[in-house]
Parts: sequence; C-alpha cells; structure tokens
Amino acid sequence: MFSSRLPKDISPSPFFAELERVKACAKKDAAEGGLSFIDMTVSSPVRAGLPIDLNAAVDEGRESFGCWNPDAAGWKSVRETVVEYYRERSGNFTAGQIILTASTSEAYSVLFKTFCDPGDVILTPMPGYPLLDTLAQLEHLECAPYFLKLTRERLRGPSAKLRDLKKSAVLEPKANHKFTEPAEVNSFRYVLDTDSLLAAPERAKILLLVSPHNPTGHCISREEWNAAVRFCEENDMILVVDEVFGDYAFMDKVKHTWEYVFGLCPPEPSLSQSSPSKSFSTEGRESVHCRFNDFWDAGGGDFINLPENGPKCPIFWLNGLSKAVGSPQLKLGWMAFYAPRERFEEIRAALEFVEDAYLSVSAPAQALGSALLKQSAAYESQVKERLLANWQTLREAFPSKYCPDVLGGWYAVVRLGEDDEDLTLRLLCEKHVLVQPGFFFDFDEDGWVVISLLQEPALFKEAVRRMADR
Repeated sequence: MFSSRLPKDISPSPFFAELERVKACAKKDAAEGGLSFIDMTVSSPVRAGLPIDLNAAVDEGRESFGCWNPDAAGWKSVRETVVEYYRERSGNFTAGQIILTASTSEAYSVLFKTFCDPGDVILTPMPGYPLLDTLAQLEHLECAPYFLKLTRERLRGPSAKLRDLKKSAVLEPKANHKFTEPAEVNSFRYVLDTDSLLAAPERAKILLLVSPHNPTGHCISREEWNAAVRFCEENDMILVVDEVFGDYAFMDKVKHTWEYVFGLCPPEPSLSQSSPSKSFSTEGRESVHCRFNDFWDAGGGDFINLPENGPKCPIFWLNGLSKAVGSPQLKLGWMAFYAPRERFEEIRAALEFVEDAYLSVSAPAQALGSALLKQSAAYESQVKERLLANWQTLREAFPSKYCPDVLGGWYAVVRLGEDDEDLTLRLLCEKHVLVQPGFFFDFDEDGWVVISLLQEPALFKEAVRRMADR
C-alpha cells in the first residue's frame, strides 16, 4: 500500500517510547511539587522565551496578505530584502541569485529533485542531524557519510583568564609579583575529516556541509572549504551549505562560507566595467578577486555576482526565518546560489521549473518575511547574548576534554561516559533533565549527549548543575 520512500516501520522505537513515558512521569512529579522539569532539547526561540515582535511586521505587511502574484523564485521585493540581509553581513548576492522556499527542508527537496535521480547518493556529515537522511529517503536517494573528528590542540601561552586578569584593575602590578603561565592549554574541537570524502560512492551527486554544524558547533574553516570545493570540482558534484545557524558564530574569526567565494565586496556595487578590483588570500587556492565587473550581465540588466575565477562547481547556501528571526512557524526559507557563468542560466531555469510546479510560499509568509528581516540584526544580538552566557556556564562545569569547543550554533555536546540510552533515561528520571542521546546523531562512541544552548539562563545553569552532580 505504501511507497518505498517510507521506512518499513515508522512507529516509535522502544527507547523513544520509554523516553516519552518517563518524560510524562517527570512532568507529573514536577507539577505535584517535586523536582522541576527542565527541557534541554528546546530548539524553538518561541518556547525559550525569545520571540521576535510580530506586531510591526504584521502592520507593515498586512496589505499584501491577499495578493496573488505568483513568481517561481518568489516575490522580487522579498528577494531584494534577502539581498539586503546578506549585505548587512558583508555579503553581496543579487536578487537573481535568491530563490524563496517554504522552508529549508523544502529547499533540500527542490535541490534533490533538480540534480538527482533515484538511487543517487548525498554525502552527509557524521555525527549529524537525522532529518537529512529522512529528506533524502523521501526522494529515493541514499546517504553516505563523511566524518567530523574530535581533535586535541595543545596551545602554548597564557590562558584567557590569566590574560583578562592582567588587563584588569583587580591585580595591580607589583615589583616582586611574577605571573606563572601554563606551558600548555588543551583545546578539544571537531574538524572536518577531508580524507573521508575520498570514500564517496560513484553515484554521489551532492556534498552537504552544515556550518555551524548541528550538533557539534563546528564551523567550516577556509582550509576545509578549499578541500570541499576541490572535491566537488573534481567529481562534478553540487555543493550545498546549510547555514541556518550562520548568524550565531561565537567569535569574529568564524566566517560565513560565502565569504570564501565572494570576498570583501563593497556594500553598494557600481556595475562600471572600469572600476578597480579588490582581492584577498584563500590559503592554497588562487586569490579571489571581488571586482565590480564580477557582476555578470545575465541579460536585460540582470546583474549577477559571479566572480570570473570562482569555483567550477555550483554552490547553494540555505537559510530562513526559522533561525534568522526565530520564526519557524512562518515557513519561509531561501537558497542563495553561485554557479559558473556558463551554467548559471540553465541551473536557475531548472530550479524555477521545480518551484513553479508547487508555488508553495504563501503571500503572508513573504510579506511578513520582508518586514521581519529588517529586524534580524537586533534579534541576532539578543539570541547570541544568551547562547554565549549558557556556553560559558557549560564550559565552567565541564572540562574541555568532555565538552568540545563550540564555534557557533544553538547546540553543544557533552561526553558523560555512560551508555547513551541509560544515561538519557537516568538524567530524566532522577534529575528531571531532558537531553538528546548521542546515538540519535550517529556519534561513534557511547556517552555523548546533545543539549540546546537556547534555554533560559537560570534554568540552564540549574540543569547543568544537576548533570554535573549526577
């Protein structure tokens, strides 16, 4: 009766059925005066007390709610707002490089339909978010893993805390005072195992990167980016970058991956062919020149930012309102893309053909999205403040050996050294703290749990205290 796209068994596994039972008991006990229940899996800003103000957006967009102005790529006015969103972050896409979708998940579906045949393979990160496998399966595609590996760096020199103390007025310099600087500071973090890409099956069509990565917080470095682009160029593959957490980097040195392609373009490009060029180093690849005349005329004055010496593979960056303004309920996402000039028009036409078959983005979502993106910078600042505070709480509770560095995103991982299932159920039953087990994200070792950094700071601190005191 059912399609082979579906798993043979879609009922909850015994573990998740038991998890729901224990969760219900924990909530009931908390309601009756017992230990409070704390959800450390919360992924919605709305549920975490970080909603964006919709009133102004509704007032601004209301007149367009009833409009019917179908466009396969989405309303141009909204695509121009997305362009401005990138421009505020030193990006330089044009409206012709933006295609609106009802969600990031739908963007995946459009890309899979456009570039893949049944039986083709998508390369996805491990550990990684399990939804990616489901989306591929629903398109009759297979997933093959590449790996993120945990590495240790031995850093020499003073610790950050010691440097702060030196700069503060608390420790006044004394002639006989001598600071003792540690010889080594261990830092643990996840990195892309670029060698694992070489095991890709022959039918691999798409390499999927996630930056910042869910759940490890890994962000793609320029060296990793160069390796990924070279791999796609050599194997005639499409590169897709899920950047839904891209606004939430924890330090300035973390870059959006599109910066590795477009460089530091001026915010308001003049399309004069005689304008000067700017360039920056890409550590191993040729210098990428961000020039005014890199804006290619696709016809009719439709200028597209396609650097002449850019990558030889098509690249898509996915994002949406779900994380950019904390509004998953509005169902509006987009893809921004680059392609070599000789392939750009045919790729855009193919994407619009698929989009035109569904026209799934509603008028209210587009009207609200255009208004809400104007608030994105302020919203980003508000959310990032909480993420950083909670990350600091977590690192103070657990040594870096058990809590690898997070470079960005909404999640962190902690290794507590027990069986995943037993550990998750015990934390819920005894501590009334709900976490996600590492096996759900395909960690290759037992003992990992995944927690959200979105929770209200007082609740987060209490949950971390209970976890550390288990």
